[in-house]
Amino acid sequence: MKISADETVAWLGLYLVPGLGNSAFRRLLEKFGGPEAVFRAGFSELVTVAGVREETARKIVKKQFSSDPEKEIRKVEECNARIVTFRDSRYPPLLKEIHSPPVILYVKGKDIPKSRIFIAIVGSRNATHYGLKTAENIAFGLAARGIGVVSGMAKGIDSAAHKGCLRGKGFTVTVIGTGIDLVYPPENRKLSEEISAKGTMVSEFPTGSPPEPKNFPIRNRLISGLSRGVVVVEATKKSGSLITASMALEQGRDVFAVPGSVDSFKSRGPHLLIKQGASLVENADDILEELGLGYRNFQQNHLFPQEGGQEPELSDTERKLFEIVGDYPVHIDEIVRRSELDTSEVSSALMSLELKGLIRQLMGKRFAR
Repeated sequence: MKISADETVAWLGLYLVPGLGNSAFRRLLEKFGGPEAVFRAGFSELVTVAGVREETARKIVKKQFSSDPEKEIRKVEECNARIVTFRDSRYPPLLKEIHSPPVILYVKGKDIPKSRIFIAIVGSRNATHYGLKTAENIAFGLAARGIGVVSGMAKGIDSAAHKGCLRGKGFTVTVIGTGIDLVYPPENRKLSEEISAKGTMVSEFPTGSPPEPKNFPIRNRLISGLSRGVVVVEATKKSGSLITASMALEQGRDVFAVPGSVDSFKSRGPHLLIKQGASLVENADDILEELGLGYRNFQQNHLFPQEGGQEPELSDTERKLFEIVGDYPVHIDEIVRRSELDTSEVSSALMSLELKGLIRQLMGKRFAR
């Protein structure tokens, strides 16, 4: 059930007591029943609860908050968000299973569907063209099958995953490392607006919280916690994405990794995960097969995955060049050599493919799908 406005103030007030963590908060709930009863309790009662230090107990008794709960609620409402508590019927059930789930969620957008399966897709902020395209295609494939996608709206793989899910008309959830009233990175404002209109934005940080480095490992446990499994597309061995994968394992989630070029240091993270037992996946079908959902042979195996499901008309030359141009960038000289066609004919056909939205030209006369 949903809680009343007065109860929300009490929940938020206890949440804003400095030094009180999620675990101690839940123990207080178990002992006293609710936040309002906690505030009525005496100092001697509070300190008997495991994890509640004397200093924290004094702050609870004196109602010393890091910020005014009522003002905080107004700020949340001003940015069209809301507070969802641990006991609220809208709280994601899967998230309750993790260690130290947040007792308060700041939510913007739609309620997270309880019946939907979610897969997290994470990876490098400075991704390659191959990584971006792969993340977007996997997210699109999952969305087309009714699977939701969770990520962190960071630059690179995260953004590509959200965009792919939205393109596939799916439900995407972004877990951010700032206050719900902020957009980070700033260039993702348009993406954040689309996510909050069609999916959900989630944060456990109070409004105004800046993008401090310490926030992102904290939020990563929610990305994996909301999901049945985590897909790592590109990452170095010491990246935040591998931290998310590690958290996923601790939470009993599946871990998947997309292989990349052995020449790219951004492939070392996924390759390390594969060596350690993560499932090697190339597309949405592989993920769903590993989960035992039995989906096979969808558009992912189609040569030209289109939103409308129709192939563009191609000449024999265009089709030949499209097959040569892969996910990794290929130089025009290599395309000419492999196609055994004249340079002028190749250039003309590549331009046609680019106009049809099937390939793109990168720096240095390189082409990729």
